[in-house]
Amino acid sequence: MHTLRRRLRYGFRLAGLLLLTGLPLTAPATAAAAASFTDTAMREALANARDQRFERIDDDAIAGHVLGGYIDYHRLKRALPDAPSSRVNRFIQANDDSPLAGWMRGQAISAYGEAGRFDALLAVADGPPQRISRQCHYQTALLERDTQTAQEAGKALWLAGRSRPDACDPLFNRLRRENVIDADAIWQRAMLAWQAGNAGLMDYLLDMLGERWQTAVTRAKATRQDLSALGRAPDCLGPRCRAGDGFYQAAMQRLTRKDTREAFLVWQELASRITITSRARANIREELAFYALVRETPGTLGWVDDVLPTLDSQRVRELRVRRALASRAWRDARDWIEQMPAAEQEDSRWQYWLARADEQQGNDAAAHQHYEAATQERDFYGFAAADRLGRPYSLHRRDDEPNTASRASIAALPEVKRAEALIRIDEPGLATSEWLQSVRRASPRRARAMADYAAHKAGNGHAGWTARLIQTTIAAGMWDALDWRFPEAYTDAFQRFGQQHDVDPYLLMAIARRESAYNPEARSSAGALGLMQLMPGTADDVSRSLGLEAPGRYGVLDPDLNIRLGSAYFGDILARYGGNRLAATAAYNAGPRRVDRWLKEHDADAFDLFVEQIPFRETRRYVQAVLTYRVIYQRLARDERQPGKATADPIALLTDAEENARYNRELLSEDRD
Repeated sequence: MHTLRRRLRYGFRLAGLLLLTGLPLTAPATAAAAASFTDTAMREALANARDQRFERIDDDAIAGHVLGGYIDYHRLKRALPDAPSSRVNRFIQANDDSPLAGWMRGQAISAYGEAGRFDALLAVADGPPQRISRQCHYQTALLERDTQTAQEAGKALWLAGRSRPDACDPLFNRLRRENVIDADAIWQRAMLAWQAGNAGLMDYLLDMLGERWQTAVTRAKATRQDLSALGRAPDCLGPRCRAGDGFYQAAMQRLTRKDTREAFLVWQELASRITITSRARANIREELAFYALVRETPGTLGWVDDVLPTLDSQRVRELRVRRALASRAWRDARDWIEQMPAAEQEDSRWQYWLARADEQQGNDAAAHQHYEAATQERDFYGFAAADRLGRPYSLHRRDDEPNTASRASIAALPEVKRAEALIRIDEPGLATSEWLQSVRRASPRRARAMADYAAHKAGNGHAGWTARLIQTTIAAGMWDALDWRFPEAYTDAFQRFGQQHDVDPYLLMAIARRESAYNPEARSSAGALGLMQLMPGTADDVSRSLGLEAPGRYGVLDPDLNIRLGSAYFGDILARYGGNRLAATAAYNAGPRRVDRWLKEHDADAFDLFVEQIPFRETRRYVQAVLTYRVIYQRLARDERQPGKATADPIALLTDAEENARYNRELLSEDRD
């Protein structure tokens, strides 16, 4: 009777509200309004469930709602660890198509592990979890069922240079009692802690070791305090020389990063006399070679060239080629590229540089062949190679026709219904989780249908769907679906503010695409906000320069304002470098002061050499991506205006001025006459 009265009361309240709003009490209107009211009830219920205020939830008001599993999730989470594993598994099975299943499994593993309910833990686990604390709980539970596997996994968890969660203590304590974690493992971890700069953990671990290790312990602590003492270290360290690998790798790493020149000299003296394994020796050489190249340490290049063929190190090979390019040693650049594995050489970047090297050495036929290979890729070097040959860019664009027939079936999927409902109750993050899990599990055909659905929603102005569309193409690996990967959004604002601040609007679009993937709510770990990822301080400064009030942390998330401020800021940077978009784009990512310093310290007589001389890998990739994205956006916009046009592509990666510029201090506006 109580339940019936509540349902009647809710129905009368609904009818009364309909009458007040003037809506007719027809079935369609009543259904639509009822959905709205149940969404309101669900929003309130979810807020109460998160706060563990279940007594405030009106179960009748949300009965049958598509998001009911979210309330069940919080109820079951509160019932852990007392809830039986069978109940958890029923929930997981009932919500198998939702992220809720994985989240609940993780919560149960944590709760059962903390409570020592290991049989229940194994009953809900589907293999080793991702989170470290849960891995430790899982391996502790597994010790009784698969001892060897759990011991090996537990020891691997132990060998880390950082502190592990408290959840790992029972596992580690047991493995120590069973001597799986023995003195060697304690020493190894202490050396890893040294490498990580974690002196407290290093000392804690060293103090665990017995008398047989005291000579090694004393040596390690003394060397940490004075790295110059490394050259006086003994040939053999620890019982049966077992401490040597960890000690010399850790000490050499610390010295290499502190003073690469001194590390090189010390290694020249140590290398021939110390007792360490070939693997440890190779690790030391690789680290030393890397920093010697990064820091251009005098007197080390010959040694690097001698050891590099013995190292399986992509990062050192890349640095060696970049060093050769910086000094215009074209033959050396070619030789080092040709020593890369064949699959590595096939990358458009290295095909482009092989062509440039051949060109410089007068081997035009070979250069043409390598340029031709590079043009097959849709990236910065592929486009640069196409410009060299006067060819149109290879976009490898896949055209997908709108599929109106599939949209109804996609909309009917339970996970899509949940995503739509979550959007309605202002839970866009949860909605995206639901959506992307469905995409990742989908067949290629269904994933394309989902992308079409997202494109349709975005095209009709539904908030958040442009970013969701881009994320869909990434999750499903639809790299050739350019219209979906680079959708039109905020075009009017980019055009308007680009013209206002004399900035190419397609370049602004490319920056936003790289910075935020067109997510207006994007927040970086560094605090950058919005489509163009503006730092709050930068946004305030630019606002004042435009005569606007400071937008505050959340005001800058407004897409129109974010684009306006980002366009103005980039316009100022562009003027700093005389309109050179390569330098300005690098400065947008790394900061103008760094780019000023790079231009003052280096002198590149070609745009491609400037890009390779950018010391930050992230910034090099950023510049290449943004310039490539700009071409794609401009090409898609032109094709939209002139469909089916089959002429040579007039769109250029760079302007003539950018191609022919000298990238040095003369590029700075204050250094120009």
